[in-house]
Amino acid sequence: MGGKGKLLWLINRLAPARYARFVDVFGGSGTVTLGHPLRRGCAEIYNDYNSNLTNLFCCVKERPMALLRELGFLPLNSRDDFNVLYRFFSRQEFTDSYLGEELELTRIFLEPPQGEAVRRLMLERAPQGDVRRAADYFKLVRYSFSGGASAFAGRPCDLRRFFHLIWECSRRLKNVAVENKDFEELIAQYDREDTFFYCDPPYYDAECYEVAFPKADHIRLHDVLKRCKGLVMVSYNYCPFITELYQDFYIFHTTRPNSMSQTAGSEYEEVVMTNYDPLALGADRGWQISLFQRPEDGDSGGGTYQLIHEPIKTEEDSQ
Repeated sequence: MGGKGKLLWLINRLAPARYARFVDVFGGSGTVTLGHPLRRGCAEIYNDYNSNLTNLFCCVKERPMALLRELGFLPLNSRDDFNVLYRFFSRQEFTDSYLGEELELTRIFLEPPQGEAVRRLMLERAPQGDVRRAADYFKLVRYSFSGGASAFAGRPCDLRRFFHLIWECSRRLKNVAVENKDFEELIAQYDREDTFFYCDPPYYDAECYEVAFPKADHIRLHDVLKRCKGLVMVSYNYCPFITELYQDFYIFHTTRPNSMSQTAGSEYEEVVMTNYDPLALGADRGWQISLFQRPEDGDSGGGTYQLIHEPIKTEEDSQ
């Protein structure tokens, strides 16, 4: 949901030409980070407040072999398999009491030495939850409707088709720092005049997200970005509340195909907003891959957009 594969052409077109640090504040599926052009001397930071996502990207970056091995242990492709994974992530992680319950069940249902062998395996795998958790989460997303991780898609999904993406992403993430922080803490840490922040927060009153983002957080985000020393770009769904909130930014309007609609030709209105003048600082960009992309996904090839608001300059701004 909210993936930026169909909007990358505009993000890249409105991006500033020069900066020393790129920060993807709400990294999500990694489309924008992975599509960011490699620049000599430019530091790259991927961040997301969803710890399941950041754990997955850390494992892709640091332990691709272990992750692939773990994915090989999950060959099932059924609603039951999805339900097991969904229960796992609804609880966030297996607690000690949950593991204890599983161990007790093996004692009841399995006679020695089989029971003892299974208990040993469970205890050995318990401390390696980061890789297993990453594999389970990747599978959960791939099995779900539109990648929402909340409803079974009801169609086959052969995970082996995505193995090459894990290798590509691992190489691309080699020099990317992966963070799991609240946006305010992250921005305060990296804010410099030569930093470019890209923000794709949960859309306002539009979609369901794994991590809650109430109205107060939308206002807090704007207030944090307004004070930034660095260059800022924000993408949102088009709505009066957001366009009114960001009156101190340049606001561009565009449309993209609505991947959540089953109506042919349905479009979704979006805005891209900047705290700088893209006409003075913008430059075209290319893009690469997304860890969650499907074979039919790709660059839209560009589209139309319109500047619908330009901030009024004050004497304070000029100084």
